Amino acid sequence: MSLYRNTVWLLKGLQEYTKGGYEAAARSFSEADLEVAVSGRSFIITGANSGIGKAAACEIAKRGGTVHLVCRNEDRAKEARKDVVEQSKNENVHVHLVDMSNPRKVWEFATLCVLSLRDVLPELTEDDLEKNFATNTLGTYILTTALIPTLKKSENPRVITVSSGGMLVQKLNVEDLQFEKGSFDGTMAYAQNKRQQVIMTEQWAAQHKEVHFSSMHPGWADTPAVRSSMPDFYAKMKNKLRTEAQGADTVVWLAISDTASRQPSGLFFQDRKAVSTHLPLASSRTSPAEDQKLMSELEELAVKFKS
Repeated sequence: MSLYRNTVWLLKGLQEYTKGGYEAAARSFSEADLEVAVSGRSFIITGANSGIGKAAACEIAKRGGTVHLVCRNEDRAKEARKDVVEQSKNENVHVHLVDMSNPRKVWEFATLCVLSLRDVLPELTEDDLEKNFATNTLGTYILTTALIPTLKKSENPRVITVSSGGMLVQKLNVEDLQFEKGSFDGTMAYAQNKRQQVIMTEQWAAQHKEVHFSSMHPGWADTPAVRSSMPDFYAKMKNKLRTEAQGADTVVWLAISDTASRQPSGLFFQDRKAVSTHLPLASSRTSPAEDQKLMSELEELAVKFKS
Protein backbone atom coordinates (compact mmCIF):
# COMPACT_ATOMS: atom_id res chain seq x y z
CA MET A 1 0.00 0.00 0.00
CA SER A 2 2.84 2.42 0.71
CA LEU A 3 4.15 1.95 -2.85
CA TYR A 4 0.68 2.77 -4.19
CA ARG A 5 0.37 5.86 -2.00
CA ASN A 6 3.86 7.08 -2.95
CA THR A 7 3.22 6.59 -6.67
CA VAL A 8 -0.16 8.34 -6.66
CA TRP A 9 1.25 11.14 -4.53
CA LEU A 10 4.22 11.68 -6.86
CA LEU A 11 1.99 11.88 -9.92
CA LYS A 12 -0.32 14.27 -8.12
CA GLY A 13 2.65 16.37 -7.01
CA LEU A 14 4.14 16.69 -10.46
CA GLN A 15 0.81 18.01 -11.70
CA GLU A 16 -0.29 20.18 -8.78
CA TYR A 17 2.58 20.97 -6.35
CA THR A 18 5.04 22.53 -8.81
CA LYS A 19 5.34 26.11 -10.06
CA GLY A 20 3.21 25.12 -13.04
CA GLY A 21 0.54 23.75 -10.72
CA TYR A 22 0.44 27.03 -8.82
CA GLU A 23 0.27 29.11 -11.99
CA ALA A 24 -2.64 27.01 -13.26
CA ALA A 25 -4.51 27.34 -9.96
CA ALA A 26 -3.78 31.08 -9.74
CA ARG A 27 -5.83 31.77 -12.86
CA SER A 28 -8.94 31.39 -10.70
CA PHE A 29 -7.67 33.48 -7.76
CA SER A 30 -9.45 36.70 -6.87
CA GLU A 31 -6.95 39.52 -6.35
CA ALA A 32 -9.48 41.29 -4.18
CA ASP A 33 -9.20 38.53 -1.57
CA LEU A 34 -5.80 39.86 -0.48
CA GLU A 35 -6.64 43.57 -0.79
CA VAL A 36 -7.09 43.72 2.95
CA ALA A 37 -5.73 46.16 5.54
CA VAL A 38 -4.86 44.34 8.76
CA SER A 39 -3.45 47.16 10.88
CA GLY A 40 -4.28 46.59 14.52
CA ARG A 41 -4.24 42.82 14.11
CA SER A 42 -1.44 40.57 15.36
CA PHE A 43 0.06 37.52 13.67
CA ILE A 44 2.39 34.95 15.25
CA ILE A 45 4.44 33.10 12.63
CA THR A 46 6.71 30.19 13.53
CA GLY A 47 9.65 29.24 11.33
CA ALA A 48 9.69 32.84 10.19
CA ASN A 49 13.38 33.47 9.58
CA SER A 50 13.31 32.05 6.03
CA GLY A 51 11.26 30.33 3.37
CA ILE A 52 7.48 30.28 3.44
CA GLY A 53 7.22 31.67 6.98
CA LYS A 54 9.29 34.72 6.10
CA ALA A 55 7.43 35.27 2.83
CA ALA A 56 4.09 35.14 4.66
CA ALA A 57 5.39 37.54 7.32
CA CYS A 58 6.42 40.01 4.64
CA GLU A 59 3.05 39.92 2.87
CA ILE A 60 1.14 40.42 6.12
CA ALA A 61 3.47 43.24 7.25
CA LYS A 62 2.94 45.01 3.90
CA ARG A 63 -0.75 45.12 4.75
CA GLY A 64 -0.13 46.75 8.13
CA GLY A 65 -0.26 43.73 10.43
CA THR A 66 1.80 43.49 13.61
CA VAL A 67 3.99 40.47 12.98
CA HIS A 68 5.72 38.31 15.58
CA LEU A 69 8.53 36.20 14.15
CA VAL A 70 9.12 33.04 16.20
CA CYS A 71 12.63 31.82 15.40
CA ARG A 72 15.34 29.66 16.93
CA ASN A 73 18.50 31.38 15.68
CA GLU A 74 19.04 34.97 16.85
CA ASP A 75 21.26 36.13 13.98
CA ARG A 76 18.93 34.74 11.32
CA ALA A 77 15.92 36.14 13.12
CA LYS A 78 17.40 39.65 13.23
CA GLU A 79 18.30 39.44 9.55
CA ALA A 80 14.79 38.26 8.72
CA ARG A 81 13.24 41.13 10.67
CA LYS A 82 15.48 43.60 8.84
CA ASP A 83 14.39 42.19 5.47
CA VAL A 84 10.69 42.17 6.36
CA VAL A 85 10.81 45.76 7.65
CA GLU A 86 12.70 46.96 4.57
CA GLN A 87 10.29 45.30 2.17
CA SER A 88 7.10 46.20 4.02
CA LYS A 89 8.03 49.63 5.43
CA ASN A 90 6.37 48.39 8.60
CA GLU A 91 8.32 48.62 11.86
CA ASN A 92 5.79 46.54 13.81
CA VAL A 93 7.79 43.36 13.32
CA HIS A 94 9.02 41.64 16.47
CA VAL A 95 11.42 38.76 17.08
CA HIS A 96 10.91 36.00 19.67
CA LEU A 97 13.61 33.39 20.15
CA VAL A 98 11.93 30.06 20.80
CA ASP A 99 13.10 26.53 20.07
CA MET A 100 9.87 24.82 19.06
CA SER A 101 11.42 21.43 19.79
CA ASN A 102 11.73 22.37 23.49
CA PRO A 103 8.28 21.97 25.09
CA ARG A 104 9.22 23.98 28.19
CA LYS A 105 10.33 26.94 26.08
CA VAL A 106 7.13 26.76 24.03
CA TRP A 107 5.05 26.84 27.22
CA GLU A 108 7.05 29.86 28.46
CA PHE A 109 6.53 31.71 25.20
CA ALA A 110 2.82 30.85 25.10
CA THR A 111 2.39 32.14 28.65
CA LEU A 112 4.05 35.44 27.71
CA CYS A 113 1.81 35.70 24.65
CA VAL A 114 -1.31 35.19 26.76
CA LEU A 115 -0.21 37.88 29.20
CA SER A 116 0.46 40.30 26.33
CA LEU A 117 -2.68 39.45 24.38
CA ARG A 118 -4.89 40.31 27.33
CA ASP A 119 -4.25 43.88 26.26
CA VAL A 120 -2.82 44.05 22.72
CA LEU A 121 -0.06 41.88 21.48
CA PRO A 122 2.45 44.87 20.92
CA GLU A 123 17.76 14.58 17.01
CA LEU A 124 16.59 13.71 20.50
CA THR A 125 15.98 16.83 22.36
CA GLU A 126 17.26 17.40 25.88
CA ASP A 127 13.88 16.06 27.01
CA ASP A 128 14.39 12.72 25.22
CA LEU A 129 11.77 13.49 22.60
CA GLU A 130 12.25 12.67 18.94
CA LYS A 131 13.08 16.07 17.47
CA ASN A 132 10.79 16.02 14.43
CA PHE A 133 7.84 15.08 16.64
CA ALA A 134 8.79 17.63 19.30
CA THR A 135 9.04 20.47 16.78
CA ASN A 136 6.25 19.74 14.33
CA THR A 137 3.65 18.08 16.53
CA LEU A 138 4.10 18.64 20.26
CA GLY A 139 5.40 22.20 19.90
CA THR A 140 2.50 23.08 17.60
CA TYR A 141 0.05 21.45 20.01
CA ILE A 142 1.36 23.31 23.07
CA LEU A 143 1.51 26.74 21.45
CA THR A 144 -1.94 26.44 19.89
CA THR A 145 -3.79 25.00 22.87
CA ALA A 146 -2.18 27.49 25.25
CA LEU A 147 -3.41 30.40 23.10
CA ILE A 148 -6.93 29.12 22.38
CA PRO A 149 -8.59 30.72 25.46
CA THR A 150 -7.13 34.10 24.51
CA LEU A 151 -7.92 33.67 20.84
CA LYS A 152 -11.57 33.09 21.72
CA LYS A 153 -11.68 36.62 23.14
CA SER A 154 -10.21 38.12 19.97
CA GLU A 155 -11.96 39.37 16.85
CA ASN A 156 -11.92 36.96 13.91
CA PRO A 157 -9.23 34.66 15.38
CA ARG A 158 -7.55 32.18 13.03
CA VAL A 159 -4.95 29.42 13.34
CA ILE A 160 -3.21 28.23 10.18
CA THR A 161 -0.94 25.19 10.37
CA VAL A 162 1.48 24.72 7.49
CA SER A 163 1.33 20.99 6.89
CA SER A 164 2.49 19.19 3.74
CA GLY A 165 1.06 17.11 0.94
CA GLY A 166 3.59 14.53 2.04
CA MET A 167 1.16 13.56 4.78
CA LEU A 168 -1.00 11.93 2.12
CA VAL A 169 1.36 8.94 2.04
CA GLN A 170 0.97 8.33 5.78
CA LYS A 171 -1.80 6.92 7.93
CA LEU A 172 -1.71 8.10 11.52
CA ASN A 173 0.16 5.62 13.69
CA VAL A 174 -1.00 6.53 17.16
CA GLU A 175 0.83 3.53 18.63
CA ASP A 176 4.25 4.92 17.69
CA LEU A 177 4.13 8.72 17.62
CA GLN A 178 7.91 9.12 18.01
CA PHE A 179 9.15 6.28 15.79
CA GLU A 180 10.53 4.24 18.65
CA LYS A 181 9.68 0.95 16.94
CA GLY A 182 11.62 -0.28 13.92
CA SER A 183 14.11 1.68 11.84
CA PHE A 184 13.89 5.46 11.63
CA ASP A 185 13.11 7.14 8.30
CA GLY A 186 13.34 10.93 8.53
CA THR A 187 11.20 11.56 5.45
CA MET A 188 8.41 9.31 6.69
CA ALA A 189 8.68 10.77 10.21
CA TYR A 190 8.13 14.23 8.72
CA ALA A 191 5.14 12.99 6.72
CA GLN A 192 3.68 11.35 9.83
CA ASN A 193 4.11 14.61 11.78
CA LYS A 194 2.28 16.46 9.03
CA ARG A 195 -0.58 13.92 9.16
CA GLN A 196 -0.71 14.52 12.92
CA GLN A 197 -0.99 18.28 12.33
CA VAL A 198 -3.95 17.82 9.98
CA ILE A 199 -5.78 15.67 12.50
CA MET A 200 -5.03 18.17 15.28
CA THR A 201 -6.54 20.90 13.13
CA GLU A 202 -9.69 18.86 12.54
CA GLN A 203 -10.02 18.08 16.25
CA TRP A 204 -9.50 21.70 17.32
CA ALA A 205 -12.10 22.88 14.82
CA ALA A 206 -14.65 20.47 16.24
CA GLN A 207 -13.90 21.46 19.83
CA HIS A 208 -13.48 25.24 19.54
CA LYS A 209 -16.12 26.82 17.33
CA GLU A 210 -15.09 30.38 18.19
CA VAL A 211 -11.73 30.03 16.39
CA HIS A 212 -11.25 29.34 12.68
CA PHE A 213 -8.72 26.55 12.13
CA SER A 214 -7.17 25.43 8.86
CA SER A 215 -4.17 23.48 7.64
CA MET A 216 -2.55 23.78 4.24
CA HIS A 217 -0.03 22.43 1.77
CA PRO A 218 2.28 25.08 0.26
CA GLY A 219 3.33 22.94 -2.68
CA TRP A 220 6.92 22.15 -3.56
CA ALA A 221 8.71 25.44 -2.97
CA ASP A 222 12.33 26.49 -3.36
CA THR A 223 13.23 27.17 0.28
CA PRO A 224 16.46 26.84 2.31
CA ALA A 225 14.92 23.87 4.14
CA VAL A 226 14.28 21.99 0.90
CA ARG A 227 17.76 22.73 -0.41
CA SER A 228 19.48 21.52 2.76
CA SER A 229 17.29 18.57 3.78
CA MET A 230 16.38 17.19 0.34
CA PRO A 231 19.41 17.85 -1.91
CA ASP A 232 18.65 15.05 -4.39
CA PHE A 233 15.04 16.16 -4.79
CA TYR A 234 16.15 19.77 -5.15
CA ALA A 235 18.73 18.90 -7.81
CA LYS A 236 16.09 17.14 -9.92
CA MET A 237 13.23 19.56 -9.38
CA LYS A 238 14.80 23.00 -8.84
CA ASN A 239 13.57 24.41 -12.14
CA LYS A 240 10.00 23.35 -11.37
CA LEU A 241 9.78 24.46 -7.74
CA ARG A 242 7.51 27.25 -6.61
CA THR A 243 8.90 30.51 -5.30
CA GLU A 244 8.68 31.17 -1.57
CA ALA A 245 5.96 33.75 -2.24
CA GLN A 246 3.92 31.23 -4.22
CA GLY A 247 4.28 28.72 -1.40
CA ALA A 248 3.15 31.35 1.12
CA ASP A 249 0.19 32.59 -0.92
CA THR A 250 -2.41 30.31 0.64
CA VAL A 251 -1.06 30.98 4.15
CA VAL A 252 -1.61 34.72 3.65
CA TRP A 253 -5.02 34.11 2.05
CA LEU A 254 -6.12 31.98 4.99
CA ALA A 255 -4.80 34.53 7.47
CA ILE A 256 -6.40 37.71 6.15
CA SER A 257 -9.08 37.19 3.49
CA ASP A 258 -12.79 37.35 4.25
CA THR A 259 -13.37 34.58 1.72
CA ALA A 260 -11.18 32.19 3.73
CA SER A 261 -12.95 32.99 6.99
CA ARG A 262 -16.25 31.93 5.41
CA GLN A 263 -14.89 28.46 4.68
CA PRO A 264 -15.78 25.74 7.21
CA SER A 265 -13.24 25.42 10.01
CA GLY A 266 -10.89 22.45 10.06
CA LEU A 267 -10.28 22.00 6.34
CA PHE A 268 -7.02 21.30 4.49
CA PHE A 269 -6.16 23.78 1.71
CA GLN A 270 -4.03 23.84 -1.39
CA ASP A 271 -3.89 26.89 -3.66
CA ARG A 272 -6.80 28.60 -1.91
CA LYS A 273 -9.08 25.58 -2.25
CA ALA A 274 -10.11 22.96 0.27
CA VAL A 275 -8.84 19.55 -0.85
CA SER A 276 -9.10 16.00 0.40
CA THR A 277 -6.80 14.84 3.17
CA HIS A 278 -6.60 11.36 1.66
CA LEU A 279 -5.57 9.87 -1.66
CA PRO A 280 -8.20 7.66 -3.35
CA LEU A 281 -8.14 4.01 -2.27
CA ALA A 282 -5.12 4.67 -0.03
CA SER A 283 -6.54 3.23 3.21
CA SER A 284 -5.12 6.14 5.20
CA ARG A 285 -8.21 7.04 7.22
CA THR A 286 -8.29 6.49 10.97
CA SER A 287 -11.15 6.04 13.38
CA PRO A 288 -12.49 8.80 15.66
CA ALA A 289 -11.09 6.82 18.58
CA GLU A 290 -7.58 6.88 17.09
CA ASP A 291 -7.81 10.61 16.40
CA GLN A 292 -8.94 11.25 19.96
CA LYS A 293 -6.15 9.07 21.30
CA LEU A 294 -3.64 11.29 19.47
CA MET A 295 -5.05 14.36 21.21
CA SER A 296 -5.11 12.65 24.59
CA GLU A 297 -1.49 11.52 24.31
CA LEU A 298 -0.38 14.99 23.22
CA GLU A 299 -2.18 16.54 26.17
CA GLU A 300 -0.57 14.06 28.54
CA LEU A 301 2.87 14.85 27.13
CA ALA A 302 2.27 18.60 27.09
CA VAL A 303 1.29 18.74 30.75
CA LYS A 304 4.58 17.08 31.73
CA PHE A 305 6.50 20.10 30.50
CA LYS A 306 4.22 22.79 31.93
CA SER A 307 5.87 24.46 34.89
